[in-house]
Order: sequence, then C-alpha cells, then structure tokens
Amino acid sequence: MQKGSSGFPFLFLFPTLSALESKPPNMNELHYRLTQRVSECITQANKQLGSDFAVPAIRFDIRGKTAGMALLQRWQLRFNPVLLEENIQAFFDEVVPHEISHLIVYARFGKVRPHGKEWQSVMSQVFGVAPKTTHNFDISSVQGKTFTYQCACDHIELSVRRHNKVQRDQVQYVCRRCKQPLTFTSQSA
Repeated sequence: MQKGSSGFPFLFLFPTLSALESKPPNMNELHYRLTQRVSECITQANKQLGSDFAVPAIRFDIRGKTAGMALLQRWQLRFNPVLLEENIQAFFDEVVPHEISHLIVYARFGKVRPHGKEWQSVMSQVFGVAPKTTHNFDISSVQGKTFTYQCACDHIELSVRRHNKVQRDQVQYVCRRCKQPLTFTSQSA
C-alpha cells in the first residue's frame, strides 16, 4: 500500500495512464476511452492540487437510473454502461469529473456531505464543471417496469421496489401535494 501526498492510503488497483497507452484486447473501445478520461482527470487533479492520487479501479456494472458511483473507501468508480452508450459526451464532460470529485474530497477532507462545499469547489475549481448533483439523461431504456398508483389529485408511478414494499405492508406512501394515501390501480409497461 502506498500513501498519497494527502496521507490517504491508496491501493493501486488499476493501471496508470502510461500502462493504458494501448487498449487491452478484452476491453470495449468506449470503456477504454472512459478509462483514459478518468486517468486524464486524475492527472489534472494531481497537477492542480499538488497531490499524488492513484487512478481508481473502474467497473462498468451499474444498472438502472444511476449514471456513476464513487466507492470512497475502495477508491473505485462504477459506471452505467447503458447510459454511457447513450450519453457519451456528457459522461466524459460531467459524470467522470463528478465521481472523481467525490474520491478527491474523501481523500482530502474525510467524510463530509456528498455534494457539499468541498465537492462543489473541486468540481468548479479543479475541473471547471458546474457542480450539478443529478443528471438529466433519458432513462427510458433503463427504467424498469412501474406501477400506477392514484391519490385524490393525480396518478403516480412507483418503482417495483416501492410497489413491493406497499404490497408487503411495510410502508404506505402519500401524495406530496394532496397528502392523501396512494392506492394501487394497475401495472404499467
């Protein structure tokens, strides 16, 4: 284990940029390009912050609506391969810096608010990216089936997970507007 200049120990779980000069034969081209982008962002952060952060381990295994995720204590990034395919430029410009900023903030400041002032500062000052906390990608291709519920004022779609909680009597949801309980009406697509 090696310590970065911040004193935070890093495991070198992923090859450095120089080791990635040619695409490994078993790696998807887009995944390779995103891996290079991660390395570029780490290099940029190291130069600007005078740090020695290692390139994090990278996985392409997130499903659902989440674009990316930083696993802080593992020094690892996870990305959604479907949303990456559908939003390549936004991933390179926004999602990668967003997730790397979480790692950097954790290494420098420890456990702080996920999108607090430290994270916002790294996003804007190190990467020059507006510190947005959520994406606005079209998620129709990754959104699971939903269940329609009704209240006094509207119809509301609930995810499978929330629907199952209602069916098991673990929770009862109420409408945010009319404050009436939601009642199951039908299964959607």
